[in-house]
Amino acid sequence: MKKIFITALLSILTFNMMSQQKIIQTAGHDALGDFAPKFADLNDNVLFGEAVWNDSTLSLHDHSLVTISILIGKGMLDSSFRSHLMLGKKHGITRKEIAALLTQAAFYAGWPNAWAAFRIAKDVWADSTDATTEKERFQQQMIFPVGEPNTAYAKYFSGNSYLAPLSGEQVTFANVTFEPGCRNNWHIHKATSGGGQLLVGVAGRGWYQEEGKPAEEILPGTVIHIPANVKHWHGAAKDSWFAHLAFTVPGEGACTEWLKPVTDEEYGALRQMDKKTD
Repeated sequence: MKKIFITALLSILTFNMMSQQKIIQTAGHDALGDFAPKFADLNDNVLFGEAVWNDSTLSLHDHSLVTISILIGKGMLDSSFRSHLMLGKKHGITRKEIAALLTQAAFYAGWPNAWAAFRIAKDVWADSTDATTEKERFQQQMIFPVGEPNTAYAKYFSGNSYLAPLSGEQVTFANVTFEPGCRNNWHIHKATSGGGQLLVGVAGRGWYQEEGKPAEEILPGTVIHIPANVKHWHGAAKDSWFAHLAFTVPGEGACTEWLKPVTDEEYGALRQMDKKTD
């Protein structure tokens, strides 16, 4: 029953993540639904539907970069360009990124086009600062909050981590975020029966390793089942922010025993595996 419940919960979370990452567009029907219903349908359900904008091959961030590049290349610097800049900002394009894009575009799309695009972009990003952090950008990749600094467990982590408790009922779980290179100590989820932990990758790239076994890469959607009484650690890759959901599996006599930190040598041994994924 426990396994069925967790499987169902993961299915709901996966569906919610997918649904909240999609674009839902109604502008075509709102503006032209009565006058040109076919065009409205193509705009809202094809262009902004599964065929193009909701094609997960590219992130929404990258879809926006592509579209903005094409519009400036065609000299279409009207209200639609502003709308796509605003959409791009919503999808995580920073002021530094849009400035770099428009600077490069100037050499291909023409200097006057770049000047006109910069005037609009400067207005759209007027409330932004150059101090946009990597943590803030990482937050834009996932639907769960990064949370607050994980001060209560900081002594069991190498590097900075963040904790966002999500539920304390039925099954307790939280979103745990690691800065690049951060990992927790070796530890054991002890229990006399049941117990253990379940991890689900949310964003970024990380590692999980049981004592005496090769490390396993964790990507968004990766599910890691950790039996009770197994010594292990998990954390971020050296060059990537990383977040996972951590589910506490109910058990008798359940408690966590924290052990020694993962040494730089142990963590450094993953570099060869990192290189294979680059």
